[in-house]
Amino acid sequence: MADKKNNKKNVPQKKTDKTTRYLVIGMIVFIVIAGLGAALAKNHSNSHVAMPSTVSKANGYGITFNPTAKVKVDMYEDFRCPNCRNFEAVNSTYINGLVRAGKIEAVYHPMHFIASDSQLTAAAVACAADQGKFIEMHTALYVNQPSSTQMAENSPYWTNAQLILLGHSVGIASTAFDTCINSGKYMNWTNNINADAAAKNINATPTVIVNGKTLSLATTYDAKAFTKVLTDLGVK
Repeated sequence: MADKKNNKKNVPQKKTDKTTRYLVIGMIVFIVIAGLGAALAKNHSNSHVAMPSTVSKANGYGITFNPTAKVKVDMYEDFRCPNCRNFEAVNSTYINGLVRAGKIEAVYHPMHFIASDSQLTAAAVACAADQGKFIEMHTALYVNQPSSTQMAENSPYWTNAQLILLGHSVGIASTAFDTCINSGKYMNWTNNINADAAAKNINATPTVIVNGKTLSLATTYDAKAFTKVLTDLGVK
């Protein structure tokens, strides 16, 4: 009797190899297309996120002043961050003067990770930027930041209504500002700030970078040391 196993037809090895190769190529093409699709979808999404006119995508979606100045100062902050308030307390008068005089390219990156209202404040300062009151709102948010005795650092404090009143207190009269906050117009933009910072491994506030060099915290909190960094670069 003939061996049935010997009568079984074998699939040629070359055909099997070719089939496997086509399957691998097909999977690679699928992955590439899927990756491109995701990237395009992300870019499409970012392109439709409402952003203040002062925002620069090239600067990590930060609110940018004086883009042609030779010295660039990037400031990553969270308006509920006590250490950011400390940095603001010792340096704000100096920085605000330089920004208004056009002597530095100032890029503000309002992040949100400390408390649930951090995102509200970041969006609110962008609404103020639309009204030409960014610096005033920026300063007011730190001056009025709740102390540790008033509120735990990671507990929500600000509401839309409070932020609108704060904006009015610094001279914003347009109802467009109120609408901007109540509608959450710039809430999604703040996510772009966080995502860009994470991609750059910036995960603490304040983080201050001058012409690409991250300053130490000791320099950041010392007004004389901070001023010297800029004057050494020619800022007068």
